[in-house]
Amino acid sequence: MAMVETEKHGQVMVIRMNRPERLNALGAELRQGMAEAWCEFRDSDQLEVAVFTGTGRAFCAGEDMKESLKRGTPGSGAQKIEDPFMNGTLQKPVIGAINGYAMGGGFMLVERTDLRVAIKGAIFEMSEAKRWLLGGYNHGFVANVPHPIATEMAMGFRFTANRLYEVGFINRLVEPDDLLPTSIEMAEHMLTLPPAARVNTTYMMRQMIPRVAPELQRLAAALHDHGAKSDLMESRAAFAEKRKPNFKGWDDPADRYRLPTLDALEQAAKES
Repeated sequence: MAMVETEKHGQVMVIRMNRPERLNALGAELRQGMAEAWCEFRDSDQLEVAVFTGTGRAFCAGEDMKESLKRGTPGSGAQKIEDPFMNGTLQKPVIGAINGYAMGGGFMLVERTDLRVAIKGAIFEMSEAKRWLLGGYNHGFVANVPHPIATEMAMGFRFTANRLYEVGFINRLVEPDDLLPTSIEMAEHMLTLPPAARVNTTYMMRQMIPRVAPELQRLAAALHDHGAKSDLMESRAAFAEKRKPNFKGWDDPADRYRLPTLDALEQAAKES
């Protein structure tokens, strides 16, 4: 059984993550299959719109914690081939068809889509605050949601599909049986447009997505290192072992009150 399945409906390609027993967690084999599918879609002269979905009760649960623990490092590890969807070079539109849980890295996959259809029971969570030393500060900003909701998102709270539909993150909210038909219907609408209009508009709309200012990205990089690095693997071990994590917080307790500042980072950059 392939971990990534594809179907072709005329000029529409359906790409489906197919690891339901692990809630489509992003293990190495699944990521490899996704990269191959996205390359096939990118390189085809016939395929113009993709519908991206999952099998089972999850769209994608995000990072494969068991693989991270086995590898001894957090994150997804090295990728053998490029993935044009993940690296932002794919120039064709993608419709997300969210069939269930979209957590952590799975939420980030949804973010990369241009249009989004979700079933009414789908659950979303940006899990960075639970796994790293900085929460997902940029996700609500990129989604252009109000600041309190962006803060809620960054702190790892869960959202229902209905809530995200209300704030404009989801385009269509449907019953499970209508997920793929609605997504393909949207894709077919896009195919009625003049080809240049579809391509140029997709490109233009992506250029208009909000971006975090460089100085705030530098602050975020510093905050990603501000704390006990042992907590990264502890969070993953606790998740895998289904227990409460025993976090250290800071190697030096005084660091709790020594947060990096924009001014200090700017001065350091000038001196380097």
